[in-house]
Amino acid sequence: MAGTGVFSDILDGDVYKYYADGEWKKSSSGKTVAIINPSTRKTQYKVQACTQEEVNKVMESAKTAQKSWAKTPLWKRAELLHKAAAILKEHKAPIAECLVKEIAKPAKDAITEVVRSGDLISYTAEEGVRILGEGKFLVSDSFPGNQRTKYCLTSKIPLGVILAIPPFNYPVNLAASKIAPALIAGNSLVLKPPTQGAVSALHMVHCFHLAGFPKGLISCVTGKGSEIGDFLTMHPGVNCISFTGGDTGITISKKAGMIPLQMELGGKDACIVLEDADLDLVAANIIKGGFSYSGQRCTAVKVVLVMESVADVLVEKLKAKVVKLTVGAPEDDCDITPVVSESSANFIEGLVKDAKEKGATFCQEYKRDGNLIWPLLLDNVRPDMRIAWEEPFGPVLPVIRINSIEEGIHHCNASNFGLQGCVFTKDVNKAILISDAMETGTVQINSAPARGPDHFPFQGLKDSGIGSQGVTNSINMMTKIKSTVINLPTPSYTMG
Repeated sequence: MAGTGVFSDILDGDVYKYYADGEWKKSSSGKTVAIINPSTRKTQYKVQACTQEEVNKVMESAKTAQKSWAKTPLWKRAELLHKAAAILKEHKAPIAECLVKEIAKPAKDAITEVVRSGDLISYTAEEGVRILGEGKFLVSDSFPGNQRTKYCLTSKIPLGVILAIPPFNYPVNLAASKIAPALIAGNSLVLKPPTQGAVSALHMVHCFHLAGFPKGLISCVTGKGSEIGDFLTMHPGVNCISFTGGDTGITISKKAGMIPLQMELGGKDACIVLEDADLDLVAANIIKGGFSYSGQRCTAVKVVLVMESVADVLVEKLKAKVVKLTVGAPEDDCDITPVVSESSANFIEGLVKDAKEKGATFCQEYKRDGNLIWPLLLDNVRPDMRIAWEEPFGPVLPVIRINSIEEGIHHCNASNFGLQGCVFTKDVNKAILISDAMETGTVQINSAPARGPDHFPFQGLKDSGIGSQGVTNSINMMTKIKSTVINLPTPSYTMG
């Protein structure tokens, strides 16, 4: 169970501690933050409400620890990461339990997230040894007007202290995707987990503690964003921010100053369906892409743009699959579970009401019980409806009927988001042309949008983000180039 056995050190009474200087600590504030179970809508866990002074101490420790860690051999860094990954996977059950109770993730998916995170950490360790074990050697006479009198040696060096802020929907996996690249690259890391998902993240951090990472290298501070959010993101001790979440990231980007940023800020992922598409394949992917984890994924299908000539057939296939989705508790592994909070449910309901008032066709009756919203397909959605543009982050999927490919591309590109999209067609030439025209970071051809596998590049355009993720890109982003130039008194040519 969570907070017991090897995890007993992280719990004090009914309040989880924060992690700093290699120890689990209680905040001097004496305050806590409640974590509400989305299913019961009652307090499930409590975490420390850290103070700004505690953040200052964490940053100082992180800076000191990083200097020593940067001198640690690559193979040793990788060895510790492999050890942490193994411990994480060994203790997947209590961490998955937290995911079920904190964010209502279906039990099977919760286990998958933990195991996937362990695999990601190990892969990053291996990839980091390869990437960071190589440098470049340049000679000066390749540039016009120069003799071979200069040898330039380049290597990748750590940035310093990385601030990682993962989202509620994947608090373990998207924390691991930031922690592992930072550590293998020689950085220290400060983790600020989301409130919903904080206890899952704290359990994961304890796996790094058990692996034997140096004190101060990894820290995890919990608390209210209103009290320590800006203080963290604007802290002079932070050398890089990796953030996944909503439009809060735009605010962070404006305040952060001259440091590298890695931002993934959501999407309105469009699914364009052409006349020649395999509609059974399309329907299966739309259901999986639109409704898995109740649609609470940045890469969920958020709008279907289907050619009018096949729209009736596709909608009927979708309706037949929607009624088969199971609805209920995450403990029961239901397909549709409660959304993360009452405010999220209220927002989704607002989009649904707007669509109803403006004439959308409801393929199912809208039904809600607390935070649990039954899956809903909306047909004949028009561009004047909010659901056509806004990200519901819930189990509600709009269908817009289009009369041309150009109309579908135009709707996709008119969005302020540009994370992912997908195209379904048997014509590979059309698929490539549409992919090139779509203003998104990734386009999936004949499959629903997806972030994985975790080593694939993952990036967004426009308001969907800054920079690129994926194992290799994250390692590179969390380093900078250092050059050393050897100057020779006379030109020297190999075998000359």
